[in-house]
Order: sequence, then C-alpha cells, then structure tokens
Amino acid sequence: MRIPVRTARASYDVVVERGSLGRASDYLGPLLGGRRIFVVADEGACRHQGPRFEAGLEGLDTTILPLPAGEEGKRLEQIESLADQMYAAGADRSSCVLAFGGGVAGDVGGFLAAAYMRGVDVVQVPTTLLAQVDAAIGGKTGVNLAAGKNLLGAFHQPVLVLIDPTSLETLPEREYRAGLFEVIKYGIIRSRSLFDLLRNQREAVLSREPEILESIITESVSIKAEVVGKDEREGDLRRILNYGHTLGHALEAETGYRRLLHGEAVAYGMTAAARLAESTGLLASEERQAIEETILAYGPIPSLEGISAANLVARLAGDKKTIGGRIHFVLPQRIGRVRVVSELDPRLVLEAAESALSLHGEASRKSDSAASQSLGER
Repeated sequence: MRIPVRTARASYDVVVERGSLGRASDYLGPLLGGRRIFVVADEGACRHQGPRFEAGLEGLDTTILPLPAGEEGKRLEQIESLADQMYAAGADRSSCVLAFGGGVAGDVGGFLAAAYMRGVDVVQVPTTLLAQVDAAIGGKTGVNLAAGKNLLGAFHQPVLVLIDPTSLETLPEREYRAGLFEVIKYGIIRSRSLFDLLRNQREAVLSREPEILESIITESVSIKAEVVGKDEREGDLRRILNYGHTLGHALEAETGYRRLLHGEAVAYGMTAAARLAESTGLLASEERQAIEETILAYGPIPSLEGISAANLVARLAGDKKTIGGRIHFVLPQRIGRVRVVSELDPRLVLEAAESALSLHGEASRKSDSAASQSLGER
C-alpha cells in the first residue's frame, strides 16, 4: 500500500508492504538511480534485520554508518561524527542518507541529512512500531540536549518512507508495546474506530496478527499524513500530534533518557493530560476512564518511583512547545477529538502530574506482584 504525504514543500509516499526490506532496491533504485547511499543503521536493526536488508540493497552503492542504540546516542556529537565519516568517504550533495532502525536512527539520520552540505535527501526505513507509525513520517528530525528532548533539529522531509511490517516480528515485547502507546495516541486524537480496535482486540494486537498489525500501521500513517499535509511545520493542527508529549518529554529528561522508552513516557503523559482535561471540564469522566484503561492494558511502564511531579512541571518552561512563556497542552475533549490549550491553572497541572504518577506506580507494583506470584508457582 502507498500512502501519499503531500506538503507545501515536499511530496513523497509511505510504502507499507510485507517483505519490502528484502526488495529495497526495487523501491530505491528507480528513485535514486546510481547515487551513493549512506545508511545510518542502529545496532538493534542490524542485528535482527541487517542481513535481509543488505540483501535487499544489492546493486546499490551503499556505505554503512553504524549508530549506537538508545536515546543516549541522540546527541549533537553523534551528528558530527557521522558527518565526518560521510565526508571522509567522499559524500557530496548528490548523496543520500538512509535511516535504518528505530526512532533514534530516524531522528539522527534525518538531522544529519538536513545539515550535511546544507541538505541532502533522506530515505526513512523504520523497523520499530513507534518509528513506523510516527517518527519516520513528517520530517521532524533532531537530537537532545541534557536540558530537554529534541531541542536541536530541523524539518527535513524524506523522499520515501519504506515500512515492512514483518520487521516487527523480531521486535522485543517492551519496544512493541511502547509503539502501541503511540498508536493509542492516534486513536485518541483522531480516530475513535482505531481506539476501539485497540481497546477491544487487545490479544490480537499483542500477538501481532498480520492483518491487525497492518491495519493499525496504515491507519496511524494515514492520520499523520493528513495532519502533516495540512500543517507541515507545527504552526497549528500538527500540534495535536503532541498529545501526551508535554509531560512525557519532561519525564524523559528528568530520568536522563535512560529509564523509559519514548512511548512509555508518552503513555504517562497521555494519562496526565486526560486527567488534566477532566479537571478542567473538557473531558467526561467515562472517557477519561476508557483512555486510562486502554493505556494500562498495554502496560505497565517501568517504575516511576522517586520521580517528583514538581520537577516535571518545572521542566515544562524549557520545552520546545512552550512559546512566549505559555505552556501548551493537547487535551482530549472526547476520544477522537483534542484541542490545544494554554494558561492552565498550575495547581491543576501539578495535581494531574502527581495523580498520573500514582496511577502508573500502582500498576507497576501490581505487575511486579503478579510476576512474583507466577515465579513462585513454578
């Protein structure tokens, strides 16, 4: 399936096709011709999908640039190191960067392409669910500062996004669930039917049934393509894609990008935002409960013990979504519809952050207790 992304500055396709990794040259050859391709490849993707992808690149002029896995490598010095390697290998303005792996590879590869010689083409080949449904699409690239998430970056649209759902077969369970939190986000902001699918077919989703998996990928991609096409640079509508990310980014920074995966932090942020929406009168209690139950059904997330809600709220002032000192939140009005609000009562924000920490802390303790009982029965 080809899903078009059409923005004011770029047009490209997102291809969702099983087995496409092993036939990558069929898609890249006609698009890139004989141009040199520099593959920014994260370690995990290379370990699990590398041989199949390398076979699929046969006949193309490729150079592999290894990238350490994890958010800790998503820093500016990594961009400089990769750019040095490209230059030493003779890369010029006709070269293309190909980002292969999860969201970190996509962000780093995209930013590298945006910066190298003031911009070269980039192809995104995401291999995690989170990257397939979100990070690889829309042209947002960036790296982290110690102070916050994605504070250095650029908008740089890819020329192609190639998604092979079979790459998820080797994805670790925790990373798969982290991606599902981003899919839940799409349901909450734009699609009641997608939300209901996740809510009502949990076992099929978690077992990665092919038809279900392709359905949630294509619907999520279609939602993002629609939003990005209307607002490429996050001036208005695109901000709804940040649902759960305001406090989620604060949580990632507070834990040094080491304790949680991005999707897990977003899960916390979505819970806090739903509670904040209820406390401000935007969201009905039963809708908030449905959101929380669905998020918890795909958890739990790692322990949040020792995290201070006050510290999280204090970090919001440095978030890139804070403009002119005004903190913007994406809050649900109902499942399938959200709005961007600012100038909320700080006490309500703190209360929502605290209560969401408590909710996820209790879920984590219950999960640990159930795991201990299961081990004791063996």
